[in-house]
Amino acid sequence: MKELKLKYGCNPHQVPALVSIKDEENLPIKILNGNPGYINLLDAFNSWQLVKELKTATKIPAAASFKHLSPAGAALGIKMPEILEKVLAVEDLKPKSEIAIAYAKARGIDRMSSYGDWAALSNVCDEETALILKREVSDGIIAPGFTEKALEILKTKKRGKYNIIEIDENYVPKEIETREVFGVSFTQKRNDAIITEEDLKNIVTENKNIPDFAKIDLILASLVCKYTQSNSVCYAKQGMAIGIGAGQQSRIHCTRLAGNKADSFFLRQHEKVLNLPFAENIKRAEKDNAIDVYINEEYDEIIEDETFRKAFLNQKF
Repeated sequence: MKELKLKYGCNPHQVPALVSIKDEENLPIKILNGNPGYINLLDAFNSWQLVKELKTATKIPAAASFKHLSPAGAALGIKMPEILEKVLAVEDLKPKSEIAIAYAKARGIDRMSSYGDWAALSNVCDEETALILKREVSDGIIAPGFTEKALEILKTKKRGKYNIIEIDENYVPKEIETREVFGVSFTQKRNDAIITEEDLKNIVTENKNIPDFAKIDLILASLVCKYTQSNSVCYAKQGMAIGIGAGQQSRIHCTRLAGNKADSFFLRQHEKVLNLPFAENIKRAEKDNAIDVYINEEYDEIIEDETFRKAFLNQKF
C-alpha cells in the first residue's frame, strides 16, 4: 500500500487528506482497525520513533502516551513498587509483563494530559496491555504486533472504531525529509541522532560518578525532549517521565509546567490522596479530576464546588 486516505486533515474541513510514500516502497504500516486521522498518524509516527529509540538505547521495552504531537508520558518496563500501582490506577490489574508495566506508567503518570491519548509500544501488544487500554479513553495505538487476544480486546473499544496500527519495526526512512508549508517545500536531513550512554561521558561536575539508574533516566529524559514540541523540559525518575513541559513559548513557563507535574506525581503518593473516600461508581476521569483539584495549590478556591464535592462519600475536608 503506497497511499492511505484519511477521514480529514488537522481539522474536519480540511479534505481531502491522505498519507503516501514515494518511489517503489510501501507504507510501513497496516491499519488493523479504525480510520485514523491526520493528527492520529503524526502522533503514531512520532511516538513510535520515541519508544523504538528508548528500547534501542536502554535494551528495555518502552511505551509512550502521546497527545497533539508531544508525549504526555513515557516509561520503561521496569518493575514498579506496589504503591505506584494504586497511583497509576492499575492496582486491580497488577501488570506483570514489561510492556504492560511500561504503558501503565506512561499512561498513569499524568492521567490528566493522557486522557484521549495515542499509545505507542516498542514490543508486541499483549493481553495485559490491552486490558489496561480497554478501560481508558484513547484514540489509538501503534505497535510492531498484537497477540490474537490483545487484538480481540482492542477491537471492542469505541464501538469497534478504535484505531489499531501495526508498524514494520525494521522500516528505516530515507535520510532526507521534505514537508510543505504554505505551498513551499522545506527539505532537511532527518533528525536521526541517537542518544546513548556515550553522550553522558562529558561530565562537567566535580563528581564524575553517574549511577546506572541515573544514566537510564538521563537517556529517557533526553529522548522525550527530542520528540516534544519545543520548548521542552522533562523530569525523569526510575525509568519514568514524571514531568513534561511542552510547547511553551517561555522556557521558564515550560520548566514550571514540568516541575508542577513532577510535584503532582509525588503528592499523589501521599497517604491522604491514596485514601480519599471516593463515592461509589465514580468514573475514572472524574476521579482523576478530583485528585488534581485536591492537590492543586488553589484547592481551597475550588473545594466548595458542588461538582467536586459529589465525587466523595465524606464531603468534609
